[in-house]
Amino acid sequence: MHHRRGDRPVPPCPDLEPAIDRATAVPEPLPLRVGCEFRFRAAADTTAVLQVAPHADQLVEVRGEWWDTAAPHHGYVDAFGNRCERFDLPMGESRLGYDAEVQTTTAPDEVAPDAWETPTGALPDELLRWIMPSRFCLPDELGAEAWQLFGDVPAGWGRVQAVCDWVHGHLQYLEGSSNPWTTAADVYRSQQGVCRDFAHLAITFCRALNIPSRYVFGYIPDIGDPLPDPYMDFAAWFEVHLAGRWYTFDARLDQPRVGRVVVGRGRDAVDVAMVTSLGPVELLGFQVHADVDLAG
Repeated sequence: MHHRRGDRPVPPCPDLEPAIDRATAVPEPLPLRVGCEFRFRAAADTTAVLQVAPHADQLVEVRGEWWDTAAPHHGYVDAFGNRCERFDLPMGESRLGYDAEVQTTTAPDEVAPDAWETPTGALPDELLRWIMPSRFCLPDELGAEAWQLFGDVPAGWGRVQAVCDWVHGHLQYLEGSSNPWTTAADVYRSQQGVCRDFAHLAITFCRALNIPSRYVFGYIPDIGDPLPDPYMDFAAWFEVHLAGRWYTFDARLDQPRVGRVVVGRGRDAVDVAMVTSLGPVELLGFQVHADVDLAG
């Protein structure tokens, strides 16, 4: 069960510019408060799994975290290294709250124009799964389009950025224009979608070009350039493997951001559903927050 929106109030947005000095050569520590709250109604006792806690493999330090719920729960790590929390939901209504104090830096997403693509024949075995088709990312179906659009662009960082620019301009962001079963091929044809659809289409093109790419979702605080959404939400972007390491790209926002906090990585959104229920569960609403922790 994949959900994106509920009934959420607009969180307070303090003046964040004093916390960020974009001209500073050395990044400064950036304390953030991130978290969410879900309200469910279950028709019977059931199990639900949430992915909302920061991923362990990133340059973000979790300084404290808390679950606020009466439901029994325990954590585990899935096959992609994502932190998951498994809950026993009783019949009726339940509330699951999560809050974390984290620290990252004021450095925006890294830009590396000289980063090169690894030739396909030299790709390590462990990266091959990141160029294969998955449920929502279909390089086999859109491969001809990818090579027609980007085959003449010089390989490397510039080609991935060209993919981002094209997807950013091709798709209209429109809430409700897609559903949990919408594929990259669907949004390529409809020319509209939400943040996960922007990521799926960009990943599809990159994989068709034999550039390892993986889906990412998490928190993005409203720092610097205002986010385009009126409500805070989880966000989706993607990472590509260039010059021997992973880099962040974002076809929806199409610009470097400050303060990303990764929650999940996978082949596509099916691997990082923020809520998976193993029985009939109705989502009554949820809220997301990602703010500078002025007390931190």
